[in-house]
Amino acid sequence: MADLQAGVGPFLGIFLLAHHWNAGLIGSVMTIGGVAGMIMTIPAGALIDATKKKRFYVVLSAAFTIISSGLILLSQNFWLVSISQVATAIAGSVIGPAIIGITLGIVRQKGFNKQNGYNQAFNHAGNVVGSALSGFLGYKYGMPAIFLLAGIFGLLSILSVLMIPAKAIDDKAARGMKEGAGEDKASGLQVLLQCKPLLILAAALAFFHLGNGAMLPLYGLAEAEKHSGNASMFVAMTIVIAQLTMIVTSLLAMKMSETKGYWLVLFISFIALPIRGLIAAYMVSNVGIYPVQILDGIGAGLQSVAVPGLVAHILNGTGRVNIGQGAVMTVQGLGASFSPAIGGWIANGIGYSATFMILGAFAIGSILLWVIFSNTIKESSS
Repeated sequence: MADLQAGVGPFLGIFLLAHHWNAGLIGSVMTIGGVAGMIMTIPAGALIDATKKKRFYVVLSAAFTIISSGLILLSQNFWLVSISQVATAIAGSVIGPAIIGITLGIVRQKGFNKQNGYNQAFNHAGNVVGSALSGFLGYKYGMPAIFLLAGIFGLLSILSVLMIPAKAIDDKAARGMKEGAGEDKASGLQVLLQCKPLLILAAALAFFHLGNGAMLPLYGLAEAEKHSGNASMFVAMTIVIAQLTMIVTSLLAMKMSETKGYWLVLFISFIALPIRGLIAAYMVSNVGIYPVQILDGIGAGLQSVAVPGLVAHILNGTGRVNIGQGAVMTVQGLGASFSPAIGGWIANGIGYSATFMILGAFAIGSILLWVIFSNTIKESSS
């Protein structure tokens, strides 16, 4: 499944740049998709909490992602591309909580941290293979081959999900409900506002992703404008380096969460972004790609394990785990969805180097929140 939630991901920017789009328009169309995904994450979480057909919604979302990505090949009209990104984002908003719910339903709360760590390690490994193949096929046969590959992986993802026995998923455990507890409906906003640790986590992630969301696509665009080499290969390398790092960091996050707690894991992930922005500002090159994307891998790899684990821990026993995941993802998505547009237009105005430093500085908000409310987070995750 790997990067199914994002469709063709960072390759979209390069594809549209080749069709004479500027950085501002590319960022704007990504933001449109991001906003749609953000709006749908709470309803998606509520749906996954309520439904006993979690596998079906993963299959349906995968099919929508495949079709939406294919539409971009037919036309590069702004509104068609925007619609495609909206559909991909909505589908992706369902897949995330569905996989978390399926995992929680199979291994229960006790085994979730460990299994989620393994899930994320394999997820990042899949991204490595997918990105490497995308880079090679894009170089060899052009950008349409990347879209075709995404479709093939989507079909394989559907087959994989259908191989999970439906009876293996405990629907009450999948939503973090105690044995014998009745239905307890609540809105995602209500869950978020009534839980201070969850609200702090969501706000910290929003600051982080406001800076992080645009970093990779803009770094790819900066390289594409600076050098005449193959852009798809460069973007593929950025993803491969980050994802290889994430394989290691997701497994480390699994171990660290058990021994040191979630607070430290997420604190390290927040610190990685300002350093990454500073390096990106001065090293747009085939050498700079390594430290920039290793730091991306550290931040994203740690969060991929720690965020779902912390939310599941905070809301254990409430029966609201997936709607809580959706609420956190919504606030996080608020930052991520505006990042490409903000970053794209800033880059148009003052250049890429200054933009990377500004994007990296947004994580200072995350760090301050995490330090000021450290006791609240530590107590909720103990």
